[in-house]
Amino acid sequence: MALRKWTQTSRVREGLPYPLGASWDGLGVNFALYSRHATRVELCLFDERGREKERIALPEYTDEIWHGYLPDARPGQRYGYRVHGPYAPDAGHRFNPNKLLLDPYAKQIVGELKWAPHLFGYTIGHRDRDLSFDKRDSAAYMPRCAVIDPAFSWGSERAPATPWDRTVIYEAHVRGLTMRHPSVSKDERGTFSALRHDALVDHLKHLGVTAIELLPVHAFVDEQHLLQQGLRNYWGYNSIGFFAPHPRYLSLGTVAEFKQMVARMHHAGLEVLLDVAYNHTAEGNELGPTLSFKGIDNTSYYRLGDDRRYYINDTGTGNTFDLTNAGALRMVMDSLRYWVTEMRVDGFRFDLATILGRERHGFDPSCSFLDAVRQDPVLSQVKLIAEPWDIGPGGYQLGAFAPGWAEWNDRFRDTSRALWRGDGGQLPGFAARFTGSADLFDHHGRRPSASINFVTAHDGFSLHDLVSYEHRHNLANGEEGRDGHGNNLSSNHGVEGPTEQPAILALRAQQMRNLLATLLLSQGTPMLLAGDEFGHTQQGNNNVYCQDNELAWIDWERAEQPLAQAQLAFVRRLLLLRRRYGLLRRNRFLRDAGQRSGDIHWFTPEGHRMQEVHWHDGERRALTIVLDGRSPDSGLQEPGRHVSLALLINTGTTPQAYRVGLDGMEFRKVLLQTPEAPLQQDHEGQWQLPAHSLCLLAASSS
Repeated sequence: MALRKWTQTSRVREGLPYPLGASWDGLGVNFALYSRHATRVELCLFDERGREKERIALPEYTDEIWHGYLPDARPGQRYGYRVHGPYAPDAGHRFNPNKLLLDPYAKQIVGELKWAPHLFGYTIGHRDRDLSFDKRDSAAYMPRCAVIDPAFSWGSERAPATPWDRTVIYEAHVRGLTMRHPSVSKDERGTFSALRHDALVDHLKHLGVTAIELLPVHAFVDEQHLLQQGLRNYWGYNSIGFFAPHPRYLSLGTVAEFKQMVARMHHAGLEVLLDVAYNHTAEGNELGPTLSFKGIDNTSYYRLGDDRRYYINDTGTGNTFDLTNAGALRMVMDSLRYWVTEMRVDGFRFDLATILGRERHGFDPSCSFLDAVRQDPVLSQVKLIAEPWDIGPGGYQLGAFAPGWAEWNDRFRDTSRALWRGDGGQLPGFAARFTGSADLFDHHGRRPSASINFVTAHDGFSLHDLVSYEHRHNLANGEEGRDGHGNNLSSNHGVEGPTEQPAILALRAQQMRNLLATLLLSQGTPMLLAGDEFGHTQQGNNNVYCQDNELAWIDWERAEQPLAQAQLAFVRRLLLLRRRYGLLRRNRFLRDAGQRSGDIHWFTPEGHRMQEVHWHDGERRALTIVLDGRSPDSGLQEPGRHVSLALLINTGTTPQAYRVGLDGMEFRKVLLQTPEAPLQQDHEGQWQLPAHSLCLLAASSS
């Protein structure tokens, strides 16, 4: 078949190398694409039916950027690129102009990827594997980029700018939170429009959280092997566009829908944080498809091995983004600034953030990316949260990130779970986690808020399942149950999974309250998993990354059940107490009183100060913690009056008596308790706590 000859009909001028991407200036559109090693770049224009109608060679190449200006182009124009250059995998180059490529700076992507052999730069099944060269056109199977008009009236919108010490994060998924909500219309469910529904916003406000953290909303790809099993990528950690919202989340078809959602959240006083995955892309390893970066400039965007044919795989996904390259680093920085300045988000949680801080020699808290963010006048002012680990060398870096960053604290998660499961020897670790993990974060002026405390997250059991299953039940994922975490520090309390036994159900409910109280009464920044406030279940699946269905979506009807309503009320009470008492959210690390004055005191249930022998007693399951409100910087709750708090903890299997006092202060007011029956002092002034329970008391002094 003869090759088609393309006739250029559009007017084109040289344009500008900046800004990168497709930029509408009110008169025309400037197109700019970074590629250090390309020899020619063609801009491909498509009509509304998706048919390629024109190819235009970008006329200029300035400072490694190809660019051109189309005075007749308008917002809504569909486009993509074909990039020419050497196809030499052994040297790291994988240019193939037969493959339509997405613009890394595309602000909107239209349509979804259709898996086909045409998407691969090499010929599948060829004896030379990826060293072969495939000449089939991939355009029919690729989504399109779209030029946008960025104009949007924000009106009186103003970011809440919630201080870190008052921040409570609610981790949620766009579809998971909205697909089963009865108040959201069916045509809006699973989209940004659903998130701004009054019923959902009111739920967050009434609950008492201050920020919603959304799992990835960048445009991503469903893996081929998942689609073949009738599954799809649910979490979204398979990005292909770092500026474009995922098309599936747009019910209105324009990026303004995301902005409307942010404006609604801000109007309600809620911040919007984005979970972002800049560590890898959906293009996989040398056998993966050619969708964007791989065909634009493979050696600039990806970290390659000593043998340039192969990729460094510190992510476990096949490739690793290379932020030591100036072009790749600029793209990530531009993306972050875009989401802050144009989309008005309030911060980010960085997936596998150790990769972003890894230089050629290893992790460096003063690496190019972390330093660039720290000095940036825009990004340094928003909330930055690192997931401080990956599977690469030296990948676990909890506590090692630079000042200005907060970090997911998995030690808080594991210690809290082990404590309430009844494991021995947990008190020293719990003391460190409860007080903000100073052993990890008290350096370089970092504050307790740097510790993002969580008991559950999207990756793992929900809270309900944590106390209902001892083993993961992931067969629905199609990997014979091998995927997901194996060590969950969970307990089923007598029966694996669902049961109607009242005693087991009561114990599970109490353990959920214990874990919630531990999370929300500890120093640091708490993160609550969506649905945990009323006991959402995933039926024992601790890895629902591919379950875009009712297994993962939150069941709002369940939230109306009596036990769920009781748990919801308990969480609201906890967050009300956290707001009211500054002792529970201090912005400085607590000073251990020991035998002297200080901010925090540790006692045995008998009322004796904890000594080394007590801390190292692996069989000890009970403890009293007193937060001294008389400390100068603890915060007054009422004019002229100091409020001190005492937290009584019994993780054992038998009741425990507690004698509580501090320098004549009497703790008589019960603020919170996990047993359903009201607690009373006995005739000797002791508090009687049942097994598996805690209690928060208050005492005031003038």
